[in-house]
Amino acid sequence: MDDDKRILVFSDAGGTGRSYHADLLARNQRLRVHYLLEAGWKADTAIQGLGRSNRTNQAQPPLFRPIATDVKAEKRFLSTIARRFDTLGAITKGQRQTGGQGLFRNDNLESPYGRAALRQLYLLLFAGKVEGCSLEAFQAATGLRLTDQDGSLREELPPITTFLNRLLALTIDLQNMLFGAFEELLQAKIEGARASGTYDVGVETLIAESLAVIDRRAVYVHPQTGAETQVFTVRRRERNRPFSLSEALDRADDPRAAFLVNTQSGRAAVQVPAPSVMLDDGEVERRVRLLRPMERTALSVAALAHTHWERAERAAFAEAWERELTEIPPFTDSDLHIVTGLLLPIWKRLPNESMRVYRLQTDPGERVIGRLVSPAWVAQAVGAEGVGIAPADAWSAVLDGRTILELQDGLSLRRAKVMGVFRVELCGFTEGMVDRLKAMGLISEIITWKLRPFVPTSANGSGILAELMERYPVVRVADRAA
Repeated sequence: MDDDKRILVFSDAGGTGRSYHADLLARNQRLRVHYLLEAGWKADTAIQGLGRSNRTNQAQPPLFRPIATDVKAEKRFLSTIARRFDTLGAITKGQRQTGGQGLFRNDNLESPYGRAALRQLYLLLFAGKVEGCSLEAFQAATGLRLTDQDGSLREELPPITTFLNRLLALTIDLQNMLFGAFEELLQAKIEGARASGTYDVGVETLIAESLAVIDRRAVYVHPQTGAETQVFTVRRRERNRPFSLSEALDRADDPRAAFLVNTQSGRAAVQVPAPSVMLDDGEVERRVRLLRPMERTALSVAALAHTHWERAERAAFAEAWERELTEIPPFTDSDLHIVTGLLLPIWKRLPNESMRVYRLQTDPGERVIGRLVSPAWVAQAVGAEGVGIAPADAWSAVLDGRTILELQDGLSLRRAKVMGVFRVELCGFTEGMVDRLKAMGLISEIITWKLRPFVPTSANGSGILAELMERYPVVRVADRAA
């Protein structure tokens, strides 16, 4: 605390009753990076240890780092402590992330995503699609039976806790191979849930440069008590923090990295390695990550080959990167729609595909907590006559991928994945509309001998959609899942 030493090592006994945080009254107020070397089995003890470096009156909170060696099964211990963190937070504070503070969200292998990934691993073992370990070898090494006497897959498969415990008894090579396959399946499940908006992270606290409620509309009034269910439209302003050119060049120092420039848009990106994922059929998909000034996109190597990204020289890359940086505004404004108030009577009317709950405090000090809903849901819930949805909200809803905009004359807008890239496609057009649509700014491409028009997903996409909606008004906002 007096800044005489840069490193502190303490145990449960040595840490009890002590404070090691960046106290405003201490000489050393630098960032604490807290490495949790031995999590143990007791969540309350771990919280006690983590609380030594994260206390009130601190200049900045610490950065927590749970540590595991390259012996994969060691993560079994982190999984147990992570699950108990979540349980402890739910019991004591009524919300899941309170105990672990989001620290162990991906380390809890006993989550629903972990159980789904394990079942998928069992299916791949049964089908003989796990490279390096046959079904017979797995059953002999772990003692877990996956098949019945007739050779069919058992209905009741071993649970996740039993699987993790048996991994500890295997040789290092075998446990690393099995856990590696399980981890790839788990990562694919989590990424899929995040992409669809169904990933459960508990109550999220929304933080931004500015938060203001710009619209309030009632969607339900309880007949006995008069309590209301309201939809708040919250204007969120966030400061843009793009990757600088120097940071991009630093990331490109990796010998596996590459400079890319898109031949169609002129944008620049740094290609870096990304973790591979195992698909449901057992195939391992090699992936890369494209780092751009405001985006971090992961896609498969096969999909990258069908895009317009091409390798470029350092000078051409730097010029394209700097040009894009000058076009990025200092702030980005976006609107959120949150259903708050009395939710239970209309719970079945709320969308099932997204269960995200936000907590926020507006600039005047008003506190709001509620379910996040899409602009399309708001348009249907509060629109008494026709469909009233602003072009900006309609654009956000289509880009989100869960909404279809049905326009006049049989047209419809939806998000489509074309050669690994999400685009906004217009369907239902006739041949006589093509010239008019191109004049509005739509791009037409011939893919597999079929003409397909797209609304550009660039910054002017919302304006093109506004012109399209003026010519062909929205007649229905449809839920894509339905």
